[in-house]
Amino acid sequence: MLQATHQNDQRTEQRTGGRLIVDCLLANGVDTVFCVPGESYLTVLDALYDVPDKVRIIVGRHEASVANMAEAYGKLTGKPGICFVTRGPGATHASIAVHTAQQDSTPMILFIGQVSRNQVGREAFQELDYAKLFGGTTKMVAEIVDAARVPEILGRAFHTAVNGRPGPVVISLPEDMQDDLCDAQPTAHYQRAATAPSATALDTFRQMLASAQRPLLIVGGGGWSQQAVDGLRAFAEGATLPVANGFRRQDLFNNTHPHYVGDIGIATNPALIEMLQSADLLIALGERLGDMTSAGYTLLDLPRTKQKLVQINAGAELLGTLYEGDLLINASPEGFLEAVAELSDAGSADRAAWIAKGRQNYEEFSIPPTENHPKVDVAAIVRELSERLPGNATITNGAGLYTYFVHRYYQYRDYGSQLAPTSGAMGYGVPAAIAAKVVHPDRPAVCFAGDGCFMMAAQELATAVMHKLPIVVIVIDNSCYGSIRGHQERYYPGRVVATDLVSPDFVAFAESFGAYGERIEATENFGPALERALASGLPAVLTFRQHIGEVVKLGKPEGAVLDEAIA
Repeated sequence: MLQATHQNDQRTEQRTGGRLIVDCLLANGVDTVFCVPGESYLTVLDALYDVPDKVRIIVGRHEASVANMAEAYGKLTGKPGICFVTRGPGATHASIAVHTAQQDSTPMILFIGQVSRNQVGREAFQELDYAKLFGGTTKMVAEIVDAARVPEILGRAFHTAVNGRPGPVVISLPEDMQDDLCDAQPTAHYQRAATAPSATALDTFRQMLASAQRPLLIVGGGGWSQQAVDGLRAFAEGATLPVANGFRRQDLFNNTHPHYVGDIGIATNPALIEMLQSADLLIALGERLGDMTSAGYTLLDLPRTKQKLVQINAGAELLGTLYEGDLLINASPEGFLEAVAELSDAGSADRAAWIAKGRQNYEEFSIPPTENHPKVDVAAIVRELSERLPGNATITNGAGLYTYFVHRYYQYRDYGSQLAPTSGAMGYGVPAAIAAKVVHPDRPAVCFAGDGCFMMAAQELATAVMHKLPIVVIVIDNSCYGSIRGHQERYYPGRVVATDLVSPDFVAFAESFGAYGERIEATENFGPALERALASGLPAVLTFRQHIGEVVKLGKPEGAVLDEAIA
């Protein structure tokens, strides 16, 4: 709502708080909003009604899903993903994605409707204290109690989300504040504050790099861009460096490049672990070297690694907190790579051989086995998918043992081709694929999901159909929570409990939404089925059965015997 008033003969335009929120979003370049509608932010919704040509609204079926969509949008674009949910249950549902955004260093702003200001502190209907709820998982939590302060607080929110280590921000919107009139004006578009190495740090880095015989560059974290990825390739080539990608950051360096030696995360190649431990210089660019990358902090000595260690991160608070490091550089990936763009060290013959050996080990590890094939071979299907899809296709997944196949056998070639939560959240893959199709409608978006992971967000097939977003979901149906089942088989053999599942007919399920569905009975049927799914122009579900024994053996130690009932 806009209302004109006159003050001292000067015409002033007044806005409601809800309208001012939308105008501030527009001023900051927001063109897409993900939401589940709620009565606690009706005034904002009404303001969005007036700008359908400027803001696309993606309405989902569950707050966890739309928040995951916003998080995935932030990963893909580098801009804060915007999500609106209602108070109470809506906020708690969305909290999963906020945690993912924190651990994945993703810019995101979650707006939550709140009870009216005169009800705060009375345990009103669906009332929560969002500062307490989100204080440990966000960069900033704020409640706007004065409509005139909307521009100030939203300006701070955007700058906080994108600068330093990117991350999530939560803004609470009291219902009655949204109806207040004020004459405040939207602020200017947010700016990114560049962080780059000092001259002294660069000199030290050059010396350390020149003296290294077995360096290893490990890349990960958030805050990347296409320009940074391009700079990374040039740096690795010029400085003769092998590159390993951190957990679920496999799209930061082309997996087919001769300098790529693999990813460090779940089920890491033993040869790469040996390479990591025998390196004489580790360069961690954006990568925190957290528990997933370090196998529970066991691959590297704490607090000081036996290798020389250089840490580069946009978040100063992350430097030296786990590992002491020999050189700490507070810089974004882009800022660091711009600073070393002219750095070229051809390296020795030993360093070239070091890279070649690492590459050979990766290539051998990423070839699907040729013996003891099941009727439907997941490894072969993933490799075929990698060969059939263009490099800019986006592959998404949530969590579960099935992700082992995707991470090991798919080769990511382009930046933005992987959406996977380092937080390990289930139910992420389908919403992420929807977001990928929103951002890049001309690129394939394929989600891998186990039956357990899929059913945590399966209702979003309705969202994909409604918004005409032809994603492809590949459901690996093993009738269990595979990851937990694998752990049970490993640590408590013969004592399986609470991991069996009963799933629907996934083909009929997909078709009930108006999506395409097909069941795959043999490995050789996958390629034609994929082509039919892509050609359908509809959201599609391809599903196949995976024998439970194929799942649990991934979690079993070498030589362990499987339960006879599942072997």
